This record gives sequence, structure tokens and C-alpha cells, in this order.
Amino acid sequence: MKGKQSGYNTAMTFHLENEYIELYKLIKVLDLVDSGGQAKQLIENSLVYRNGEIETRKRAKIRSGETIHIGEVVIKVVS
Repeated sequence: MKGKQSGYNTAMTFHLENEYIELYKLIKVLDLVDSGGQAKQLIENSLVYRNGEIETRKRAKIRSGETIHIGEVVIKVVS
């Protein structure tokens, strides 16, 4: 993951412009990886948590109010 820091959490907020965003696109849009393919690999390798549970669906619809954890990064999705 790009810019991965250890020892502390990085909090991010993503403002939805639509009803939802697909999980792999969220990871890419936030520039946490260099490509959509890398985002999909993180998800396939069970490294992404959605609301505290492992999420393995690359196209999972992430909606306002959800929290995504990827390593030390915590993403709060808001509308």
C-alpha cells in the first residue's frame, strides 16, 4: 500500500457524491494504491475490513455511514 506508515492510524473521510461507491474504486480514488488492480488484490487477500468484518467483494457497494479499515488506514464514508 502506498505510503504505509506503522505505529499509528491514519484517519480519512470520504464524501460520497452518489448513493454508493464500489469498494475497489474507493481505495483507488483515495490514492491508497497505484492502480485498481492493486486495490482488488488487497481485497482478495482479505486485507480490507468493512464495518469491522473482512470484505472480499471487490464491487461491494459502500454507502454513507460505513467504515473501512485497510492496515493502519481508517476511512469514514459520509454523504
